Amino acid sequence: MTADQPTILATSGGYVRPERGDLAFAGLVQHAVELSGTTSRPRICQLGTAMGDPRTFNAAFSEAGAAAGYDVTHLNLFPMPTVEDMEAHLLAQDVVWVNGGSVANLLAVWRVHGLDEVFRRVWEAGVVLAGVSAGSICWFRGGTTDSFGPELRAVTDGLGLLPYDNGVHYDNEARRRPTVHRLVADGTLGETHCTDDGVGLVYRGTQLVEAVTEVDGKAAYIVTKGEDGRAVETPVETRRLPR
Repeated sequence: MTADQPTILATSGGYVRPERGDLAFAGLVQHAVELSGTTSRPRICQLGTAMGDPRTFNAAFSEAGAAAGYDVTHLNLFPMPTVEDMEAHLLAQDVVWVNGGSVANLLAVWRVHGLDEVFRRVWEAGVVLAGVSAGSICWFRGGTTDSFGPELRAVTDGLGLLPYDNGVHYDNEARRRPTVHRLVADGTLGETHCTDDGVGLVYRGTQLVEAVTEVDGKAAYIVTKGEDGRAVETPVETRRLPR
C-alpha cells in the first residue's frame, strides 16, 4: 500500500524512552505509517546514514518496530549497501524513515550511491518519506546544521523534493531560532519551515497540509523575509496527535 500522492513527514521527533528497552516509537512514527494508508502489517525501512549506520541503533529501532507490530528493515550504506537493488527495496516499503545525525555527510553518501535520484522516484511512487532532524532537512532545499562543527551553519544542497528550507529542534537549542532568522534575512535561506521538538510537518506533493505534534504545547513556524529585510516568523496551527 502506498499513499495516494507523494507524501513527506518532516519532523523533530518520533521516539520516546520506554519503561523497558532502549527505544519506542512515539506519535510521529505512527503517523508516518497512517499517512501511508496501509491496511496490513506496516513495512518500514530505516536509514541511519547520517550517523554512519550504527548497528546498535538498528537493533533498538528493530525492537521498537517489533513492539509496534511493524516489519522493519535497514538500508545500511557502510561499508557497502546491504541490498543489491536499493530502489526496489525502498519501493517495497510503506514508509522510509531517516534518522538524525550529519545531514551534510548523509547527502554526500547518498549522492555517491545515486540515492538522490532514487528517492525522487520512490517519493513519486507514493512511499511515505519521513525522518527526524537530518532525516527531515534532507528532503528540503536546505536548512541549518551542526554538521560542520558546533557553530550552526547553512546547508543548501538538500534533495529539494520540497521547495523550502527547514529548521529543526527550533525550541530545544538556543542558537537554532536566531540562526534561522539571520540566514533568512540575509537571503542564504528562503522560506523556512521550522519544527519544535516533537513536531512534524505533513506535505502532500509540495504543499504543506498540516503540522502535528506528539508533545503538548509544541508548534511549527514558517519564517520568511519581510519587506523591511527582517525575518518574519508565523506560527502554524498544530494538531495534537492521539496519545
